Amino acid sequence: MGRPFTHWSIRKLRQYLNNNDVRRIKIGKERLRQILDEAGVTFQKTKTWKESNDPMKEAKLDRIEEVLERWPERVFAFDEFGPLAVHPIGGCCWAAKKKPQRLRANYHKTCGVRQFHACYSVGDDTMWGVVRPKKGIENSLAAIKSCRKARPDGERIYVILDNLSAHKAKKIRDWCAKNNVELCFTPTYSSWANPIECHFGPLRDFVLNNSDHPNHTVLTRRLHAYLRWRNEHASDPGLRERLRRERARLRSERQRHWGRPAPRVDVRAA
Repeated sequence: MGRPFTHWSIRKLRQYLNNNDVRRIKIGKERLRQILDEAGVTFQKTKTWKESNDPMKEAKLDRIEEVLERWPERVFAFDEFGPLAVHPIGGCCWAAKKKPQRLRANYHKTCGVRQFHACYSVGDDTMWGVVRPKKGIENSLAAIKSCRKARPDGERIYVILDNLSAHKAKKIRDWCAKNNVELCFTPTYSSWANPIECHFGPLRDFVLNNSDHPNHTVLTRRLHAYLRWRNEHASDPGLRERLRRERARLRSERQRHWGRPAPRVDVRAA
């Protein structure tokens, strides 16, 4: 609209409407806020996105969708969560009015960092893992082996994971081929396609945020304590199945694949 700023405030928008030479609209700030709220328009933080440049993007997403739809009880997801560092981390909590919980501000990072190698069973809605000093082929293989042990019947299982080099080593591929494990890699820049990603948010919120763990031992114990609580309160299998069917129905109606953005509309063609 020819104004020298990147976004509107309620006050700026009100002034623009009140002083518009084409059509003046006299309106108060509160009524303007109400109209925006009724239209579902809120003030939000800008988010970024990155388009995948993976030439196998469609094939990888299709395979992930297929295994999740056909064999959810045999699908696992694996990824590293971190880095885990020992220092105060701000967050939110309930506290007396005007008496917020205080965390020390000055600290030194003397304990290094760790990586939580996490595994998630889609069918059981359970999560487990091990805190390691770093990422690596041996640690990744150990995580995949733990998924295999969760289904010891020898039938094929499917492990969804990203394209980290430590996940694609020949040693890992050879072991998976011998033990009937199929690795389903997500496309580049498409971490959202891994079902475990949505479970890292609560892990960060309830274990790391608003904390000041003294060392990695305590941090690891509290992380596993939270996972035990989470698995004991996993959602009902029947509910998960109903949600899965509902997502499939919505995808069918909207002609959208699982987890993918809505197709872009070519305005010029329209």
